[in-house]
Amino acid sequence: MTQAVPSSGTHVAAPSRPMEMDTAHGVGLAEAFKVWVRVALLSFGGPVGQIAIMHRIIVEELRWVSEARFLHALNYCHLLPGPEAQQLAIYIGWLMHRTLGGLIAGVLFVVPGVVALMALSLVYVTWGNVDVVAGLLFGLKAAVLAVVVEAVLRVGRRALKSRVAVAIAAAAFAALFFFAVPFPVVVLAAAAAGFVADRSGYTVGSTHSRGEHGDDLLGETMPAHAQPSTSRALRVASVWLPLWLGPVVLLLALLGPGNVFTQLALFFSAVAVVSFGGAYAVLAYVAQEAVQTYHWLAPGEMLTGLGLAETTPGPLIMVVQHVGFLAGYRAPGALPPLPAGVLAGLLVTWVTFTPCFLWVFLGAPYVEALRGVRALGAALSAVTAAVVGVIVNLAVWFGVHVIFQRTVSWHGYGLALDIPVLGSLDPFASVLAVAAALALLRFRIGVIPTLLGCSIAGVAFQLAFGGVR
Repeated sequence: MTQAVPSSGTHVAAPSRPMEMDTAHGVGLAEAFKVWVRVALLSFGGPVGQIAIMHRIIVEELRWVSEARFLHALNYCHLLPGPEAQQLAIYIGWLMHRTLGGLIAGVLFVVPGVVALMALSLVYVTWGNVDVVAGLLFGLKAAVLAVVVEAVLRVGRRALKSRVAVAIAAAAFAALFFFAVPFPVVVLAAAAAGFVADRSGYTVGSTHSRGEHGDDLLGETMPAHAQPSTSRALRVASVWLPLWLGPVVLLLALLGPGNVFTQLALFFSAVAVVSFGGAYAVLAYVAQEAVQTYHWLAPGEMLTGLGLAETTPGPLIMVVQHVGFLAGYRAPGALPPLPAGVLAGLLVTWVTFTPCFLWVFLGAPYVEALRGVRALGAALSAVTAAVVGVIVNLAVWFGVHVIFQRTVSWHGYGLALDIPVLGSLDPFASVLAVAAALALLRFRIGVIPTLLGCSIAGVAFQLAFGGVR
């Protein structure tokens, strides 16, 4: 990737000396706040679109950081569990304005999505059976299937650069689809396979240039506050670990392990640790557990939540808030259903996104030093390859539940399959999914227009014929 030139044509001088103070770059905190609000409001289209928006604003337009610095931060965020786009925002905010800058960037990145998705979840449970709303959600499900297929192709082109990578992707798909191997086991096995393959002389992935230093404000010198130290690491851990896990421990002590709020806190805290590979990868694991193990929602409702998350700004993994909302709404305990749903959704959001600040604030100075280690790079390339298989599994799982109205579970010989009933094929859902795929893959229509078009088609079909799922 070459160094971009700002469209405004305004020359911005780079600092002539190493940054000894955070203000050396000349960007005030108030100005940064406005920029991060802008980034947050434009963060549609999943992680690829969100990272592109940040690159355009932060690198090309404002020149806060160079191309090399941006890619350096992005590569680090790919090492971490959780939404890489939000973590990239935290990272750059932290480099520019210390911890407060990271907090501002990271919190603002998710606030629009939290508010929008919560409102849509309220609409879903309140008016979900109204014809117009039912048709809209039906159209969203079909479009989401095409979005996931497009993600398979996009990630696959980037990740599968060798035969070893293709084999790892195929093995990951088989493990998940045929044998229901837990997602964390697949990730760990892929990392181990990549390490062994590299030590055996096989190429797993390709190396990418970090780019050259450009005319930017931050410069390439690490700010003083970003230097690693044991005392700093202890301070970070002593603040963020209690913020993340404190509510989990409190719920476990007060409500017990069987309460739905405790289950949500424990499960999504675990997801925050194992969610490598981006939103599409971890959603297969979340969908499997939320639908089949905990029965918090139905397969179609998971698709609905993903469709709603696709239409709102912020990380796609925000769909977990919808899962939490429905779980709390349907098992409210002593609370009314709607307040219980809102609290459960916010709880899931907290335990999912709070660890992102911990990973960045704690690990950045140390993990960056390991980026040149070849064996580590091979392990990470193998995880990325496995993610392709995970997303294929997600696409097949979604496709079965979109196109067919009924499925049957079959277990035997170590296999665990969800088999569609062929006679339950939904013709309109099939046509709509194919149309969405053509819009995205053939005509290059964006995700948001495709989702809106399918939603309108779903409403029209519901009003004309009725009976959508």
